[in-house]
Amino acid sequence: MLLSEQEERSRRFTLALRAGIPVLLLVFLVFFTTIEKNEYLQINTKDLFLLTSITFITIYFIYFLMNLSVQETMIDQTTQGFNKKAFIKKLQACKPNTLACLNIENLQSLNEHYSSDQIDNLLYSITKKLNLLFKQQGLEKVFIGRHRGSEFLIAMNDTNNSVPIILEKMVQENTHINDIEVDYTFAVVTNTENDFDKTIIQLRDLIASQSVDNNTKKRRATIKDAKELSAIEQDVISAIQKKNLFLSFRPLLNTHTDTIDTYEIAVKLKSKSNILPRVFLPIVNRLGLGRDYDLTLVKHVIDLLPLVDESISFTFNLSPFSLRDTTFQKQFFSYLEEKKVNPSRLIIQLYERKTHHDLSGYLNTLKTFRAHQIRICIDNFGSSNASMEYMKNFKFDMVQFDRDYVTKLEDETTYAMLNSLIKMSKDLHVQTVAKWVDNEDQKKKLRVLGIHYIQGFGISKPISESELLSRYN
Repeated sequence: MLLSEQEERSRRFTLALRAGIPVLLLVFLVFFTTIEKNEYLQINTKDLFLLTSITFITIYFIYFLMNLSVQETMIDQTTQGFNKKAFIKKLQACKPNTLACLNIENLQSLNEHYSSDQIDNLLYSITKKLNLLFKQQGLEKVFIGRHRGSEFLIAMNDTNNSVPIILEKMVQENTHINDIEVDYTFAVVTNTENDFDKTIIQLRDLIASQSVDNNTKKRRATIKDAKELSAIEQDVISAIQKKNLFLSFRPLLNTHTDTIDTYEIAVKLKSKSNILPRVFLPIVNRLGLGRDYDLTLVKHVIDLLPLVDESISFTFNLSPFSLRDTTFQKQFFSYLEEKKVNPSRLIIQLYERKTHHDLSGYLNTLKTFRAHQIRICIDNFGSSNASMEYMKNFKFDMVQFDRDYVTKLEDETTYAMLNSLIKMSKDLHVQTVAKWVDNEDQKKKLRVLGIHYIQGFGISKPISESELLSRYN
């Protein structure tokens, strides 16, 4: 038993003893006034045994009730909403048709900059404000619970589709609570099925898959039908198993030669309607199919190399988790050896928001791929401290700048920062790529800055695999 558990048990027993003393005094007084009428109180062995038994039973019963109340509590101590266990029980008993998740997107950052008491007060305030908003709409039987650290779950029978409207109001009106700036995302699942654990997982997938509104930089809320989500999940599993990938190729113009010698690969899963990465990747990762998906993609790309001109290279994204997996590495390198293609025509894109905890180990992994002559590119360069940290410790072959640097070239500060990053890359002999190039003005400015590659609708629209083969075979 843990020391904390021993001390907690001791504390509860002491409380039970203190609570039992008034009861024992009452019993003794009753015993004294009703049983014994003699001038002097005489307690024989039988009476002593009876009093001892009453004492033990009283204290143990109070201790038992205290333990039971702690174990069976339905309340999350921080938010005062339902805790995870109680919330699931309520779902199973009431079977609400709508389930929503409100996620505090920046909670991890807030935990680093505010005290635990301030964060606890924030989470409690969010629960109260949610409850008030639903009551103002005349909705009384709304279950609000805390499932994980940053997740608030809301369940109810919503016949008027009012949950998304109320949550949108919550998000808009409560960007600051207790002088703390809060960043929210939310998703709603309607017509829920009886498997609520699965629905909660689907809610997380929806939040992870939300697209960002380019004007506000906020994620767009997602509302889906539970049956539709189940169908999408089955389509994703089927597409991975059948290796049904739909590839499109985005041309990268080499500004030094004015030729297209590299294509960035974008992937969708083939289904009744093609499934976007932001939709299928959370599902793939949750189901543990990430390595299978990445290996399918790698083999597909390697198979393409002999079918197109030798001057053409492909750049594509692989999960860092796959790259660090030794089994994946062996399968990757084995397939390369089997197909006898030039590995330098492959460019692996990396994008991580945070520096890996074992940086030296991860860099050794990248060196393993580099040793096989595979080129390494860091994507969304300049968007986070992680990309700069990697740059300090590993010489990349290529960097792709974050889209904000290209779309805001008219901004003097942005222009100066991009100029500095390009100069640094040149000094390190690293090739540079600017994506999202849509007009002539951008192209001119980027050429002046000395960018190596530009990509976007201003260069060419993406082409299909059949078009690629037709053009270069």
